Amino acid sequence: MYLPFRRLENLHILLWLIKDYCWISNFKILGLIMIVPTVSVAICITYKNRSLVAELWHNLAIVCWISANSLWMIGEFYFKDTTRPFAMVFFYLGFLAVGYYYLISEPFWKKKI
Repeated sequence: MYLPFRRLENLHILLWLIKDYCWISNFKILGLIMIVPTVSVAICITYKNRSLVAELWHNLAIVCWISANSLWMIGEFYFKDTTRPFAMVFFYLGFLAVGYYYLISEPFWKKKI
């Protein structure tokens, strides 16, 4: 069965790929524009799946990852890559989100695979 939110998740992958393609192709304006739908859909997916603990924490990490990725892209486009340290903050927040899930919320050593 194809779940309705899967369509949104698949759309999100497409948006993310377009944003990153713009980055590597140096399409600055389109890359900036693509940040908005990519981050917005990531937030929407996170909100829709917030009742499932694993989905919530993993999707929060994805929002952080895309935010970091976007900030890094902006830095490369316009600020001689000086935003990378700020982008790292979002990467660390993403690590904290999944770390919280695997170490505190649902400790991996207590789960059967």
